[in-house]
Amino acid sequence: MTSRKERKPAGGKGRAGKRASEVEPKADAPARGADVPRREDSPLRRVTPREMPAVDGSWEDGSPLPAPVRTRRQGQEVTREAPTGTPAWRVPAPRRDTPRDLPAVGGVGETAEARTGPAPEGPGASAEAATRGALARVRGLETLEPAYDAWLELRRAYAASHARFQEERERLEQQGSFLVGAVRAASQERAASAEPAPAAEPALAPVDAPMRDFLRQAEEKLTRARETLAKDEAESEARYQAAFEEIRSTLRDRVRRYLAGSPPRLRLLLRKVGATRAILHLERVSGDAPVLLLYLFAGRIPSRHGFLFDDSTEDVSLSPAPFYPEEGVVPGEVRPEAPALVARVLAPGEVLPVKGFLPVFVPRPEGGEDFFRLLQRGPVMEVEVAEGPGFRGVLTREESERFAGHLLRLKLEGKLELEVEAG
Repeated sequence: MTSRKERKPAGGKGRAGKRASEVEPKADAPARGADVPRREDSPLRRVTPREMPAVDGSWEDGSPLPAPVRTRRQGQEVTREAPTGTPAWRVPAPRRDTPRDLPAVGGVGETAEARTGPAPEGPGASAEAATRGALARVRGLETLEPAYDAWLELRRAYAASHARFQEERERLEQQGSFLVGAVRAASQERAASAEPAPAAEPALAPVDAPMRDFLRQAEEKLTRARETLAKDEAESEARYQAAFEEIRSTLRDRVRRYLAGSPPRLRLLLRKVGATRAILHLERVSGDAPVLLLYLFAGRIPSRHGFLFDDSTEDVSLSPAPFYPEEGVVPGEVRPEAPALVARVLAPGEVLPVKGFLPVFVPRPEGGEDFFRLLQRGPVMEVEVAEGPGFRGVLTREESERFAGHLLRLKLEGKLELEVEAG
């Protein structure tokens, strides 16, 4: 048995052992003469591929490939060089991936004006846009809070619209008075500089005629502007009032439906103060419950959704006002005494702009009613009764029993859920 070392070809050294110079050329390979240049020395070889442009930007005439496009510099347009002798009409135009007149696919890159049309102009158009947007939000959801948010934004837009119309009226009045004063001053100046005329001829008749014409034209223009402004204001007012009426009606219907389907829940807490007096608290409510309770107790909807928990004040030295300055309440009447507050709550209307409390009217056995208010105080609502110009928080036993009995009657009628706890 021979080893691998001893296995050798018959010719002595193997082919792999031959030097490179001893390898025989292939039979089909042509013989290379001395005058034939080697491959690496051939002038036909191109180190740079033909499809790549020359480094210096030049181009060879007669090349089958298109001429390179020069890069565009700042402030220059893209130009294309054509081979020598090529007619100008055969030079292709620069390529555009997307033509200018091709519309965008799927609205991408489309302007807002193309999607929704031209933007409205003028106060009347802004009133139309504001009312349309607010009503769309109210109709879109069946909940109370978004509808109240839309209502509040619409009231702000209404106040801004009133301010714009007032500014425009003042501007027209100022312009009219200025023109009259200017014409009067010009007439006086021309009268003073004119030479005295004979007694048979009026002195200022031909001189004042151009001034009168100018003043008449200016007054006609101002009159037309005032009429247009009054028409726009009337249309804007009509739009806003119609939107307000729809929002109030929608909210009232929803509150009624919510009360019938899911009555609010209250928990009454009794805290005795001596043998004949007590303090009544109600646990804090949340969500839509304050809106439902106000409609249940007073028969009216609030002007804002979060009215019960709003303890903001315009003056840090004063307590929060019990009314918002809206819906017929002027800023000077937001802090009335108890009799005026009761009169405001009893006044006719669909909306009650209360803030921070709930009004409750409790009948007396002998006739009449006592006015209680549920004042929000942190985690509880404190029951207070009107007395003189203010309110009293410590109730008599008879007052506390009548208030608890009033809530119990509403529970038996299915209008609310009540739980009583004596502390």
